Amino acid sequence: MNILLSLAFVLCWSSGFIGAKLGAGSASAPTILMWRFLPLAVVLVAVAVLTRAAWRGLTTRDLSRQAMIGVLSQSGYLLSVYYAIQLGVSSGTTALIDGVQPLVAGALAGPLLGQYVSGRQWIGLGLGLSGVAVVTLADAAAGGDVPWWAYVVPLLGMLSLVAATFLESRSRSRVAPSVSLTVHCATSAVLFSALALGTGAAAPPGRWDFWVAVAWLVGLSTFGGYGLYWLILKRSGVTKVNTLMFLMAPVTAVWGALMFGEPFGAQTALGLAVCLAAVVIVHRGGGRKDTALTAARAEPQENRWTRSPGSA
Repeated sequence: MNILLSLAFVLCWSSGFIGAKLGAGSASAPTILMWRFLPLAVVLVAVAVLTRAAWRGLTTRDLSRQAMIGVLSQSGYLLSVYYAIQLGVSSGTTALIDGVQPLVAGALAGPLLGQYVSGRQWIGLGLGLSGVAVVTLADAAAGGDVPWWAYVVPLLGMLSLVAATFLESRSRSRVAPSVSLTVHCATSAVLFSALALGTGAAAPPGRWDFWVAVAWLVGLSTFGGYGLYWLILKRSGVTKVNTLMFLMAPVTAVWGALMFGEPFGAQTALGLAVCLAAVVIVHRGGGRKDTALTAARAEPQENRWTRSPGSA
């Protein structure tokens, strides 16, 4: 996997937790999420009307699947992250709880997708969990009066994203990234607008920091984070892309410490080093068997691309 691509993905995805923290002080989660996705969806739909080539050949089933992926990967996941942060869970802790995603995805990749996971990769995954645990304990020790069940909220969001990942990986039709992003954002815009209107939180606050947070989330988190997530997923598979998620927790912890004064000490630094080691082990532990299986799975996808100009 290209190192620069991976680095960009880690930074952009981590920016989502920071953006949620930025917006938490000016508006509720439904308000932020509505105004994050509503203008974006309007622009993307307008672009889709002008550039229809990528949409040709797609069936109602393809679009319905993408809508469900959007509900899981954006609506369910993001609402849990924003709600947890508003409950008082720090941005670093929220990212840390999400950090168990690679283990869940790695454990399910074999039985659900038939993807080979080597013994060396399992060692790396376990090492990554240890690094996440080290940072989690350090962050929790410095936490305030946050209810215990608040830490379950981002866990539910993590499971939602894992479900979206496998739903996409099991799809037989390949959909252009521009189409996926448009459907996902349009679905989120509808759901979050309905939620904001239903709770009386649709009106945006007249504060500049709110719009700074919205611009941050649209540019870095949506286009950068989600766009790179699906791109790396298609290129490298579930296990490797999700191993990069181990880096989100320590990177967010450093970022949160610099921007918001969240605690960051020697224990957090140790967790960062352990997570980095886990990523190296997993990305070098695939071996020939993993490469052969990836190539075998890619072949029919290329054939489908040849037959269907609407896919990518």
